[in-house]
Amino acid sequence: MKDYEVVIGLEVHVELATKTKIFCGCSTEFGGAPNTHTCPVCAGMPGSLPVLNKQVVEYAMAIGLATNCKITQVCKFDRKNYFYPDNPQNYQISQLYKPICTNGYVEIKGDDGEKKQVRIHEIHMEEDAGKLVHDDWNDCSLVDLNRSGVPLIEIVSEPDMRSSDEVIAYLEKLRLIIQYLGASDCKLNEGSMRADVNLSVREYGAKEFGTRTEMKNLNSFKAIARAIENERERQIDLIEAGEAVIQETRRWDDTKEYSYAMRSKEDAQLILFQIIQSVCFCLHQQHHYIHIQTFQQQQFYTRRLTMNIGI
Repeated sequence: MKDYEVVIGLEVHVELATKTKIFCGCSTEFGGAPNTHTCPVCAGMPGSLPVLNKQVVEYAMAIGLATNCKITQVCKFDRKNYFYPDNPQNYQISQLYKPICTNGYVEIKGDDGEKKQVRIHEIHMEEDAGKLVHDDWNDCSLVDLNRSGVPLIEIVSEPDMRSSDEVIAYLEKLRLIIQYLGASDCKLNEGSMRADVNLSVREYGAKEFGTRTEMKNLNSFKAIARAIENERERQIDLIEAGEAVIQETRRWDDTKEYSYAMRSKEDAQLILFQIIQSVCFCLHQQHHYIHIQTFQQQQFYTRRLTMNIGI
């Protein structure tokens, strides 16, 4: 058997420790009765308009500075369009084209015992989706929208990690930084910190990346380590058998220690981004203001507000 190298990048979702949601005044408290922390905005009712939570921007900037990122002075939000039962709007407000933080890094101890920089491609703000509760007894799924609209940041790394040990070291460093800042409690068991693992394998010495897969449903460091080792072996077995690795999203079942396909690359292309009806804002360090403006089909009549912020 040939020698293979694993290449790993992470997408880390962190729920921010604000008292209210990102675009409305509903509570973010964990554990409430289903659908009690909702309003027309986070329930996706027609005609409701988002108002950006100032504290979300402050937390995102603080985390960006602590991870050596560049803070984008002119930011915007975009619609990520996809259709799923826990997504009442049929789109998610996220950041694709102008994320708030870019080009950072954190230092970890690499597999060789030396200091290693794991680069951060970007940090962007977005709203969380609702939660599906699957009832096997009645053969149905129930939707709880309490989590819909809870503020998230997504920390997207470059594919710089080469083992599960480096992945855990990176996640522990991120958790330490974020908890120190008070931006999140980073409780994996409550879902306030979640990681998606993008993984591929290649022969040692090869310059080209292999075909990657994305692993979801990872809510503990031990589960992440087991999922990485399992997917590494699965991809190597496919390559050794002369079969192709399919680019797809896979869901990890930690009880069975097995992953199964959720959607393929073709399905992922159904997720579209729109610029229209984006929430845009500028960070002016000189005047210490955030200017937030909503655009609708590039017409500037919808609404405008200004919030004071200390930078």
